[in-house]
Amino acid sequence: MTLRKDTSVAGETLLDIRDLTLSYGTRAGPVPAVRGVDLSVRPGEVLALVGESGSGKSTTAHAVLGLLPPGARIERGTIRYAGTDLAGADEAVLRAHRGRAIGLIPQDPMVSLNPVHRVGRQVAEALLLHGLAADRESALARAAELLDEAGLDRARQRARQYPHELSGGMRQRVLIAIALAARPRLLVADEPTSALDVTVQRTILDHLDTLTRTSGTAVLLITHDLGVAADRAQRIAVMSQGRIVETGPARDVLTTPQHPYTQSLLAAAPAFTPRRPRPRPRVPAGVPDLLVAENLVKEYAPRRTGPREGPLPRAVDGVSLRIARGETLALVGESGSGKSTTARLLLRLTAATQGRITFDGADVTHLRGPALRGLRRRLQIIYQNPYTSLDPRMPVAEIVAEPLRAFRVAGRTERARRAAELLDRVHLPVAVARRRPAELSGGQRQRVAIARALALRPDLVVCDEPVSALDVSAQARVLDVLAELQREDGLSYLFISHDLAVVRQVAHRVAVLHRGRVVESGPVETVFTTPEDPWTRELLAAIPGKSLSPYGS
Repeated sequence: MTLRKDTSVAGETLLDIRDLTLSYGTRAGPVPAVRGVDLSVRPGEVLALVGESGSGKSTTAHAVLGLLPPGARIERGTIRYAGTDLAGADEAVLRAHRGRAIGLIPQDPMVSLNPVHRVGRQVAEALLLHGLAADRESALARAAELLDEAGLDRARQRARQYPHELSGGMRQRVLIAIALAARPRLLVADEPTSALDVTVQRTILDHLDTLTRTSGTAVLLITHDLGVAADRAQRIAVMSQGRIVETGPARDVLTTPQHPYTQSLLAAAPAFTPRRPRPRPRVPAGVPDLLVAENLVKEYAPRRTGPREGPLPRAVDGVSLRIARGETLALVGESGSGKSTTARLLLRLTAATQGRITFDGADVTHLRGPALRGLRRRLQIIYQNPYTSLDPRMPVAEIVAEPLRAFRVAGRTERARRAAELLDRVHLPVAVARRRPAELSGGQRQRVAIARALALRPDLVVCDEPVSALDVSAQARVLDVLAELQREDGLSYLFISHDLAVVRQVAHRVAVLHRGRVVESGPVETVFTTPEDPWTRELLAAIPGKSLSPYGS
């Protein structure tokens, strides 16, 4: 482990982990997950625990909360919270601390929130569970106050809504309200903003900063986003293969990393690496753009609660885009700006209310039947979460070959050969072909999704947040694969992302959406260095990590 002089404010230690060693039981015997970890967090301090997937970050956090899965075993070490050792505590002691003393903000609000209960009731449940409200009525009233404190607008109205009626940022604020209901002294935030756009991310992290300053709440922040760690943490601990390999003040760790693993993490992080100039695709004169969208509009009729007044609300409002052959166009904007709806319109997965779409010189706006099916061979999509978009029951080779079977391309032997070839192209070993998605890492699953998208040799691939859930190492590998395929095959990409540091690395041009409209577009370097629209400037100002990155400004 690389140790530095600790320059944080002296004081009592709220959480003190010493020599924590933990393993998972398997048929082949115990598999080490955490190896001799030492960590400490003081009141009012934010400690960021960073590292790639599988490094042991979340396992360490779950051990603190006593939420380890069956089969996990603490072999040795202590986890002392305010002097009480939780490593050897029974369930009664853990329940007394969990929620009341130690709060948890989990990563995925759609998994963590009950879809059939209103969010106010779910916050109130935390109050009743810890005996912090006399009855249900007072608990619901206090729940609305907590939602307001968590930054949710119109909190009393929101309290009566269900999770699916809220945006991702709103749902994450509900989780914060639940975590803070009992006013815990320690908050474990497990990737609390990884799926959020930069403006919502900044709002939520600003709120957590306020809490640490005003109430002395300590935060153990689990994150793969080094920019977030740079902006929000006083200290950083870097974890690799179950061990803490480097720890120290955030500025020191990120500007002068001493351990080779920390250096490799920073080299893979877009915010901390210089932008490599993307060569423009060479397109012969007179060749039209691959895809052109003109004045696209998508209106959605709201649920009828009475006579309709005024025009229908527009998710997309007059969007015009063009994508050249071999080019990457990035589409950026906050949640609800219309990015994914625009992508669905371009893919003809939903019909435009108005506007025109031209692909390879032909008008495809109103294609139906066999003609539309033929178009979809040339347009493919890579989804944000490969785990939910890959069939968990199928081996990888069948998943990759599935588009070939669906379009009756070649026989079984040829499809198997093509699947093996595609897996090789995305740099996956032969052994992966026989595995199922659950047996792969997040980065490997995303490369399987890329291989499947390439099976029919498309001209345009829509990448919808393809690396937002990946750590920086896996993210770099996936982005390298996409760039390599573009160079070799001349693929065009529509790259949707909330990570503007990634966009700056991968895109040739960028279009900024706000409330369904394109407010600014142009070459990436021009938009990033001399933004003209106020909303673009606000987005760029919210990029985390710029203060410590020589390349982020």
